[in-house]
Amino acid sequence: MPKLLAFCAVAAALLLFGLPAEATAVGGRALDTGPTFNGGVYAITHVGPVVYVGGAFTSASYHGHSYPRLRLAAFDARTGALLSWAPAADGTVRALAAASDSIYAAGDFHAVGGHTRDSLARLSPVADTVLPFRHTLTGTAYALTAGNGRLYLGGSFVDVDGKVRSNLAAFSLETGELDNGWRPTADDAVHALAAHGNRVYLGGAFHFVNDQRGTLRLAAVHGVTGVVDETFRARVPAEVRAVALDAAGIYVATAGVGGRAIAYATTGALRWQRVFDGDAAAIAVDRGVTYVGGHFDSACLTSKNGAHGACVDGSEPRYKLAAVTAAGALSPWAPQGNGVIGVRVLSVNRATGTLEAGGDFTTINGQDRRRLAIF
Repeated sequence: MPKLLAFCAVAAALLLFGLPAEATAVGGRALDTGPTFNGGVYAITHVGPVVYVGGAFTSASYHGHSYPRLRLAAFDARTGALLSWAPAADGTVRALAAASDSIYAAGDFHAVGGHTRDSLARLSPVADTVLPFRHTLTGTAYALTAGNGRLYLGGSFVDVDGKVRSNLAAFSLETGELDNGWRPTADDAVHALAAHGNRVYLGGAFHFVNDQRGTLRLAAVHGVTGVVDETFRARVPAEVRAVALDAAGIYVATAGVGGRAIAYATTGALRWQRVFDGDAAAIAVDRGVTYVGGHFDSACLTSKNGAHGACVDGSEPRYKLAAVTAAGALSPWAPQGNGVIGVRVLSVNRATGTLEAGGDFTTINGQDRRRLAIF
């Protein structure tokens, strides 16, 4: 199998020198390359062209052969080739983040690569090595992001290493230690995190962050102090499942009675929203185009929906995947996924100009794409 080290060298060069503008164009057809998986793909992160995935799977298939991959795997987005990177986790991996020459994983596991790791692990991106980074968590980890020299964790938990943490925590990327200075609190689960500059955006089921009003389901806190940023105030109608960012603002995917993709300005002012007949669970943005994934089968033509999320004023078919223009219009991009759960995660890989989708689907446009598709 191709060696991961060579790909990481390419990745470093791409990140250092940048990429041509056309590298970020995303096509509408699922590529014929890439591994497939025997269980759900829940998390995706990148180092250049190398894509790391986590989930509930125990094997991956590539070119007609099956390989053990216990909830962690990697492949080259340019060729689709499954790579030899295969640390084994004994429980579901729900989140991944790449930072400081490491891949961080979070989820329901208690051991990775034969080493005791309670819900959190730090891994080498070039070998199956489990690196020093060991903590204990009382609860469930759902989300990771990196910024400001920290790894941020969101979930549904009450303490880390025996120290009180209410669904949010941070760790030093330099030392791996729990950050005792960053201690915002959320009164319910945090499902999504995204960092930009000195802001960390939080999305989830919570009503209050730091007991402050105006932080329902979506809030911004300072990346160093954890203080709520009161210049950001957004009104979100339902639980936030995913968050994405670009220079224009913040994008969220929501659950509820019918899902929504919503775009906000950096102040929290509403820019646009699109409504679907099922939960929106994943969101990614590239060049002003917002990609949405979830459990839906239709995109509503207006913001109205009725019983069980059904569109009231007409709809267009969008089976588990859709795209929205910078102006908030429904894009013609409409690959057709299947299944009940559908798409769980979307991620734009700017090093290769591809969009990766993971979830519980087994086909895209009728073709075999078990739990992973590359566009």
